[in-house]
Amino acid sequence: MDGLVEFSTEDGARVVVECVEDEDGARLVSRGDGPARAVRTFEGSLEGVRAAAVSALRVFRDGSLRPDSVELEFGVRLTAETGAVIAKGAAEGHLVVKLSWSPRPPERPEGTDAADRS
Repeated sequence: MDGLVEFSTEDGARVVVECVEDEDGARLVSRGDGPARAVRTFEGSLEGVRAAAVSALRVFRDGSLRPDSVELEFGVRLTAETGAVIAKGAAEGHLVVKLSWSPRPPERPEGTDAADRS
């Protein structure tokens, strides 16, 4: 059965998230009828995913590839104890990377001018 986890943001707002039970059968426990309370703030829970995104962007932007744009898609699961976890899709962690390049106009030799092309 799925359960609810309440996260607090750093400015005090409440964020309630539906969490799926762990595969090992662990269950969320809350006091009363409300959702279980998360150990970390919402922002603190996402910090590890942010760090993973920064590292992945650095890998794809540096080096010989030099794409014009990089898109990262993480499947993220939130838990009361650990915060955000990169969720698995099938048997692996879920990460989709999309790199794209825009066509560039051909370079003109030095000394040529657009007006010289007539």
